Parts: sequence; C-alpha cells; structure tokens
Amino acid sequence: MSEALARETQLRDRLRRVPRALVAYSAGVDSTYLLAVAHAELGERAVAVTADSPSLARASLAEAKSFCTARGIVHRVIPTDEFANPEYAANDGQRCYHCKAELLDVMRALPVEAGTELWIGAIADDLADWRPGMKAAGERGAAFPLAEVGLTKAMIRERSKALDLPTWDRPAEPCLSSRVPYGETVTPEGVRMIEAAEAHLRRLGLRTCRARHHAVGGGKAWLCRIEVPVADLAAVVANREAVISGVKAAGYAFVALDLAGFSSGGYNSTLLTPLA
Repeated sequence: MSEALARETQLRDRLRRVPRALVAYSAGVDSTYLLAVAHAELGERAVAVTADSPSLARASLAEAKSFCTARGIVHRVIPTDEFANPEYAANDGQRCYHCKAELLDVMRALPVEAGTELWIGAIADDLADWRPGMKAAGERGAAFPLAEVGLTKAMIRERSKALDLPTWDRPAEPCLSSRVPYGETVTPEGVRMIEAAEAHLRRLGLRTCRARHHAVGGGKAWLCRIEVPVADLAAVVANREAVISGVKAAGYAFVALDLAGFSSGGYNSTLLTPLA
C-alpha cells in the first residue's frame, strides 16, 4: 500500500465517524478531493458549500456546479461579501484571514443539524506557508481533515488520479485577489481584469499562468505582469501580439513578462515578518 493510500484510509476512517458535514468547495485540487471522499463516506450528509465571491473565477464556479450535479452531491452556493470589508480590501497580509472569516461566518449561519462539522481543504503543505485563513477557520471551529492525516499535494494528486477526479492534474489556482501585491487595494473590478487576462492566456495554451495586477501612474492605469513557468517563456514571446492584445482587452495599459518565471504564492515573500 502506498503512503498516499494509507493516509487516505485514515482520512476515510476519520470522515465516516462524523454524522454530517459542510465542505468548503472551490473546485480546486484539494477541495475536490476532500468533497469526493466525504461524499463517498457520508453520501447526502456531506454538503458542498461554494462561496460566490468576485475572487472566485466564474469558470471555477461553473466547474463546481457541474461536478456536484454529475455526482449527485448536495451543493449550496452562497454569496459572500468580503470586498465590503475595508480590512480585506486593504490587502495588508491578512486578506486571507478576512476572506476565510467571511466564508466561515456564512457557513455557520446555514441551518444545519447538531453535530455538523465544517471542513476546509487545507493540506499538510499549508502548515509550512503563510496561511492566515487557516487561523480564521480554526477560530470558527472548522476542521482540516486532509492536513490532520498528513496528506500532501503530491499525495492528493496521486489519489485524485486513482479516483478518476478531473482535477488530479489541475494547476494550483488560489483566489484571484492573490494576484494583487500586498499593500495595494483589491477591488471587484481588479479581479475581473485578472480573471479575463488569465482566461485569455489559457486559451493561448498557457495552462499554468498568473496575471499579476499592478497599479501605475498613481492608480490611473494598470500593468499586468505575466508569470509562466520558465519553459513557457518562449511561447509567450512567440505569441507576443496575441498575448498583448488579449491582456490589453482585459483593461491593462501595460503588459510585462516576468523573466524569473512562475512563482506560486510569490507575494508571500514580501511579508518580511509574520503578522500576529
């Protein structure tokens, strides 16, 4: 038995001991795996909850709905309004805390039976990164079953493939607000620009990409700094005109290519000291 399968066995044992659960579901690799296993163990007692927020790409929302419909999973789509919170919009390094707090507060307000747990798809890898959202979720009584049993991203991809989940090889896709540098205000209009630019890049075949959103000219214009894996830099240059036209159509005045390549969670390195 592989280590990934052994840990999944532990996960299934942990999940089936719970009478019912609400599973935060974004259609990403981790939450899809958690939801699939939860549904296998609990059936209709495992309910998927997707936050309909401007920071969630419309394509991801559509995928979440499709996945649940195809598998007969009870699915609740709930609006969240974290952008109305000035502390979220300030984007000072605690943005994820306020986002997750909003999600959990809305989930806790749903009518549920006694004994219902709230599950978040945080994984073992997240314990070594800056994850204020996990703090907010923990404060509100959420559990992290994947992290509890030590499942890593590599293990989850292995088991997702074995379970024939469509997300097994999907690139990581954090919320759209993560493309805005800490200290610059996040807005619904900004994340829509980011979403449109990244959708265009994917249509050009750039499966792993980021459209980093930068204010220039005192906020009078916007620059899109494109990140792709180093192996794809040449493809961006080769499709230079198509890249520029599509990104500018999303609302950007300037388009730049980061020669350092793709860096997941790259802005976290700008937080020189952990925030309390």
